[in-house]
Amino acid sequence: MSPEPLVSIGFIAKRTGNAVSLIRYYANEGLIPSVRTEGGNRVFPRSVIRRVSFILIAQNMGYSLAQIKTLLSSLPNNRTPTQKDWIALSETFNQHIEQRIAALTSLKTSLQGCIGCGCLSLERCKLYNSDDKMAAHGAGAQLLDDNVQSMYLAQRLKG
Repeated sequence: MSPEPLVSIGFIAKRTGNAVSLIRYYANEGLIPSVRTEGGNRVFPRSVIRRVSFILIAQNMGYSLAQIKTLLSSLPNNRTPTQKDWIALSETFNQHIEQRIAALTSLKTSLQGCIGCGCLSLERCKLYNSDDKMAAHGAGAQLLDDNVQSMYLAQRLKG
């Protein structure tokens, strides 16, 4: 199998409809593979076009770059991803989408039963105070307060 052709950063930017600076940023963040020529220019495997498109779609769906990087880590850097590679990635992607759909459906159902009541009761309202597990520990930012106290004590013991 012959090696994948390498293309310039300008070619990738033009084909994906993005700025060169965005392509450079994705490369710096490790989202897309690149190599340097002897002259110091970046070149990319042609398959990076698909990766950039995937990154943009995932970002539009609300995924963070860290989440996208994790998803892309299953794809090979040394060759063009095959249909089998993309199918495996899409299964993970579809699971996330199904989880989001379930959460939004649950929210929609809650809204239908609650939208007009105006109660906003801390004890009863599933929208305003859903599954409040920290209430038993007292009012305010209990987790933050505990972390701040722990850091303060650790610094006092060191000092």
